[in-house]
Amino acid sequence: MAKGEPIVVVKEVGKNYGKVEALKEVSFVVERGEIFGLIGPDGAGKSTLFRILTTLLLADKGTAMVTGLDVVADYKQIRTKVGYMPGRFSLYQDLSVEENLEFFATVFHTTVQENYDLIKDIYQQIEPFRKRRAGALSGGMKQKLALSCALIHKPDILFLDEPTTGVDPVSRKEFWQMLRNLREQGITIVVSTPIMDEARQCDRIAFINHGQIHGIDTPERILHQFASILCPPSLEREEVKHEVAPVIEVEQLTKCFGDFTAVDHISFQVNRGEIFGFLGANGAGKTTAMRMLCGLSKPTSGIGKVAGYDIYREAEQVKKNIGYMSQKFSLYEDLKVWENIRLFAGIYGMKEQEIERKTEELLDRLELTAERDTLVKSLPVGWKQKLAFSVSIFHEPRIVFLDEPTGGVDPATRRQFWELIYQAADQGITVFVTTHYMDEAEYCNRISIMVDGQIKALDTPARLKQQFGAETMDDVFQKLARGAVRKAD
Repeated sequence: MAKGEPIVVVKEVGKNYGKVEALKEVSFVVERGEIFGLIGPDGAGKSTLFRILTTLLLADKGTAMVTGLDVVADYKQIRTKVGYMPGRFSLYQDLSVEENLEFFATVFHTTVQENYDLIKDIYQQIEPFRKRRAGALSGGMKQKLALSCALIHKPDILFLDEPTTGVDPVSRKEFWQMLRNLREQGITIVVSTPIMDEARQCDRIAFINHGQIHGIDTPERILHQFASILCPPSLEREEVKHEVAPVIEVEQLTKCFGDFTAVDHISFQVNRGEIFGFLGANGAGKTTAMRMLCGLSKPTSGIGKVAGYDIYREAEQVKKNIGYMSQKFSLYEDLKVWENIRLFAGIYGMKEQEIERKTEELLDRLELTAERDTLVKSLPVGWKQKLAFSVSIFHEPRIVFLDEPTGGVDPATRRQFWELIYQAADQGITVFVTTHYMDEAEYCNRISIMVDGQIKALDTPARLKQQFGAETMDDVFQKLARGAVRKAD
């Protein structure tokens, strides 16, 4: 099969989940040797399509051919010719780096040595950590290991379902350089991404929404044609001025794990109603610092006060006065929407009457009234995130901590999420947020950037860009993060 010939041919594929029509007569062709992007909002059908093309799911109608083989009749042969990285890393967390790689090689009846040249440039970056458990790696390292595992049997085509979610901008750029190198070696790549800068690096992209392909063309044309969904305008905000009063005070805060200093003498203040961006590459120490501020981990030394309470001596009081939303949603998947709201309200000691009234108001505001009895696991990712954030501030805390709250979400939904953040800040709630999206950094009042456990920059986005002679916050981040010494968590 020569470059430019069809390697994936999809004809009128449909898939239903009960009454939900996930895919509707989807048709497209991927040419050999190209990077082909699938772009669309949450719940558009991207992951369903990936699973059908990698023979993990049967379509209800239509046909699909991969490398000239039928995904139903020839599924065993196809599995030897494709590499697949699902949305959630396909690694065994309790196995070491080298054990994961050896396991995947064995599954495909090959050896690491046989195809080492194909993965050499990628694997050499993580080889120093080959004895470390996969679960203990940073996001960027996991990503490189997962890609190595997907490549070890020398596939003809790679299917990557949002492979850079939760990964910092520096690691994302490195990853896409790896993809370009693989394309030069003749490997076809089909990739989905919610990040439009990544979509622009594809040769062609297909825009999928509500289970249908609405257009296939160059990135420039598709992003222009569907700009309202894929490239929504930046948020404008008339900021509500609050009395300047520190609600987070940190002085020389330090956290050590044995000989390793994860957080190294950081100092800063955050004021009431401020949106404070806490940035840094994977492994910089952000999550460790946030855990200390939330009263979940005791500092080794230094001083920290949150909502007026000492994080070392009064951790329980800290927890009562904050809200928290983790990267992996703090909702119970097997509870209904209203049950999640009620549960968290009860944990925070709210009264029954108040819970009932505010639940109805919240469901109405989020346009989730019709979904009140829906199990949370059935909601699209974007809806879950908006619900999780709203639940985290349901008890009107003084501060809310958000740990990469919009990871893996499409641009339009991320914009809606930030509208909720602005509303919370206008009510006087302080928002402490980590993010790997540099366009979101522009929405913060002030930003700190951590490198190797230390805060290397702290100011408004405008002043930071001026200070570093940069046009965007991404440029600022790249300049600082590329100076990092440590490369793993």
